[in-house]
Amino acid sequence: SVYGTADGRHLAVGALEFCLLKQLGQRPEHSVIDVGCGSGRLANQLKAYLQGTYVGIDVVPELFQYAQRLSARDDWRFYPAPGTTIPEAEASADFITFFSVFTHLQHEETYRYLQAAKRALKPGGNIVFSFLEFRLPIHWFIFENSVKDDRPDKVLNQFMDRDMILVFAKHLGLEVISIQDGHIPHIQLDRVVRWDDGREMTEQGNLGQSVCVLKAT
Repeated sequence: SVYGTADGRHLAVGALEFCLLKQLGQRPEHSVIDVGCGSGRLANQLKAYLQGTYVGIDVVPELFQYAQRLSARDDWRFYPAPGTTIPEAEASADFITFFSVFTHLQHEETYRYLQAAKRALKPGGNIVFSFLEFRLPIHWFIFENSVKDDRPDKVLNQFMDRDMILVFAKHLGLEVISIQDGHIPHIQLDRVVRWDDGREMTEQGNLGQSVCVLKAT
């Protein structure tokens, strides 16, 4: 596919995201809002498992339209991202995910999205997001490449630090459940995850980006 929807990375990342949500307590009857759903990495994994509602949001119409076709679930909804809002009912979602979303936003936009997520989250629900951080040497090459790229229209690669996450959570009334280093396996796997370069993850895996889980109190 033009959008990398059938490659090994697409399948591997989706499997890791799916296993992570199950590890965090996601059940088939839960509802999920997947912000930055892309071409359906997570949706493709959830389509045979999730009985509850799913909403996929993305800024690129071609991507979420492909995700909609890939999931083949007439009861699921996909639509273009309306800024940094989540136009869903208050307290309607058990899980709201932002995988590789805050990595491309200004911090103010990230905060607005977290505000919107808190409003849409059920009490006790989880916000799950991945992020880049300077404290991990494995993320430095991304910043280094951004320094070298002086194009005015280049994609923003945004880093977050953990102090900022803690302050955001405090002001939003969210509880920080966990923050996991991106390079350390921490996701319990129910399958072997295979990557395009031949690598295999068994028993435990990791996304590369660090992962934070916030809970609505």
